[in-house]
Parts: sequence; structure tokens; C-alpha cells
Amino acid sequence: MDERTADLAYAAGWTMVRRSPENAGRAVFRRIADRSWRTHDAGTRGLERNLRRLVGPHATYAQLRALSKAGMRSYMRYYYELFRLPAMGREHLLSHTRQSGVEVLEEHVRSGRGVIAALPHMGNWDHAGAWMAARGTPLTTVAQRLRPESLYRRFTSYRESLGMEVLPLNGGSDTVGALARRLREGGLVCLLADRDINGTGLEVDFFGEKARMPSGPAALALNTGAALMPVSLWYDGPYWNIRVHDEIPVATGPSRAGRVQDTTQALARVFEGAIAAHPEDWHMLQAVFSADHEEDRADRHEREVAPTEVASARTRRGRG
Repeated sequence: MDERTADLAYAAGWTMVRRSPENAGRAVFRRIADRSWRTHDAGTRGLERNLRRLVGPHATYAQLRALSKAGMRSYMRYYYELFRLPAMGREHLLSHTRQSGVEVLEEHVRSGRGVIAALPHMGNWDHAGAWMAARGTPLTTVAQRLRPESLYRRFTSYRESLGMEVLPLNGGSDTVGALARRLREGGLVCLLADRDINGTGLEVDFFGEKARMPSGPAALALNTGAALMPVSLWYDGPYWNIRVHDEIPVATGPSRAGRVQDTTQALARVFEGAIAAHPEDWHMLQAVFSADHEEDRADRHEREVAPTEVASARTRRGRG
């Protein structure tokens, strides 16, 4: 979709889904998921590329396809609830959420110690933020700057309406400084942390391969003394599940870079276990593993170079 069409589609989604019967809305999004899976579109192929690392080389293609079908349905459930969430109401959020470990997180905040909640792209992270806010704990998060600007503002306004403060992911030092201030003030900062969006992440071991993950959560914990707490999310029938894992201590060592590297690796290990327990709820359609980043770069280079080579060949033939 072009930018204007995407903006209009999201606007229509937020309007229509809230007004439509829930059973009908969920059925429509499940059909969208099944169509993507059946046609084996780019999103499904990207998901399967990542899931292959989880299931290992001995899993059959049929097993991988069955898992990716469940994964696409889970992903479209996230989008349905993204549009529906503002209409669900506080009591529904609270009564349909099962959790473990959140009391430790909330106690840190009450005591004045900041918390960095680091999440993989699992389950429904928008719901998790709204649920925390509904329990009385405000939070700050970041959002990737989308195009067009009107779509970014739409997402920002939506998350702010759920009780979150939203800062731009690519706000540079201003965003990093604001996050550090929130943490030093004893606030809660929630960050998705299993995908290197800016290309500045660290390479870690992940499901037996090298993968790139952002260094931000570990660096913030080192700089501010905030508690770094992984959080995993998954679905169970009509319920949302949230698990706040034990705090990851900042690694010791002689160098800052080494401490951030080792802390990020420890976070990746927790993510491994959480994702392996609920692989169908890991909504990762983009490249995570270093080999895939390299393959994608090579493909982009080939697409960019090929037209130039064709034009050069035509020029040479013309001269001949």
C-alpha cells in the first residue's frame, strides 16, 4: 500500500472494528490470516524463516507450516485487538488478563526505582501497556516513526489514549535522554527488544545462531540503575497472559561495551525460553538473524545493480 492508502486503511480499521460485532470481527481477521498463510505471502515466508530456527532442521515442512498458520492467526488477533482495544473497557482488560511477577515490578516503581520492561514481539504488547496503566502504573514507551506522519500521529494518539507516554524511536539523544530521566524518577519504561530496527544493535547467540538485538535496554539499565525485567506475553483462549521474569542484573566487567554486550546476551536467553514456550505467539515477520540480514542486503544490492547492468549492456549493444 502507498502511504495515503495505509493511513486510510488504519483509520477505517479503528472505526469499523469498534462498531462491528466482536465474533464477526474476529472471524474476518482470521480469514485474513489464513489467506496470507495460504498464498504464502512475504509476511508468512518471513515468519517461517524465523520459526525454522525454533523448530530446528529435523522438523518437517508440514510441521513448520502448521506452526506458521497458528502464528499468522495470532498475529492477526493482535491487529484485531489493536483496533478493538479502546472499546473493550477497563474491567474487561483486568478480568481477562492472567499474570505472574508483576507485583515485583510494581514494588520497584513504588519504592522509586525505575524499571525497564523489555519485551519480545509476543502476544499483545499494546494490551500489556493498557493493562499496566489500568492498574495505576503509568509508563513510557517508544514508537517507530511511520510514514505518512498522519499515521504515526494516529498510532501515538491511540497509545496515549490507553495511558502511555509515547516517544519517537528515532528521536536520537533526545529520546534516550527522556527515557533515562523517566527511569531516574522511578518510572516504568517499556521497550520491544528482540529486533534491531536501526541497524546499530549487538550480535548475540539466539536459538543457536547469531542474531542482532538492540542494546538500549541494557545500556539504560547500566546508566540509570533501573531494574531490567524481561516480560513475555501470550494468548490462552480468550485470555491474555503476562509474565514478568526475574530481574537481569547488569553484567560486571572491565569495559562498558562488554557489560552491555553480556547483559543483552542474558536478555536474549530469557527471550529464547519465552518464545520457545509459545512460538505461535512470536509475531516476528522481519529479519532477526544475522544470516538473514546478510541475505536481504545481498538481494537488495542485486535488485539495485541489475537495472544498471541491463542499461549498460543495452548501451554497449547500441554502440556495437
